[in-house]
Amino acid sequence: MAMTADHIKLLIEQGLPGAQIEIKDLAGDGDHYAASIIWDGFRELPRVRQHQLVYDALDGRMGRELHALALTTTTPES
Repeated sequence: MAMTADHIKLLIEQGLPGAQIEIKDLAGDGDHYAASIIWDGFRELPRVRQHQLVYDALDGRMGRELHALALTTTTPES
């Protein structure tokens, strides 16, 4: 079952409190999304670790309910 953009956003908000999140459905199929996340907690973390934190917030749904998620992660001042 596909995930909605609102559900993806909610999960990320719960895992990364205070993050600014924008989710776009890339194909209109509920399976391929892009997420832009601005969060102070990413400060001084390598990009790989930033993405891992987002995947952790999705609690194992990547590759199951969520097929593809293109990530852009940054801190507020970037």
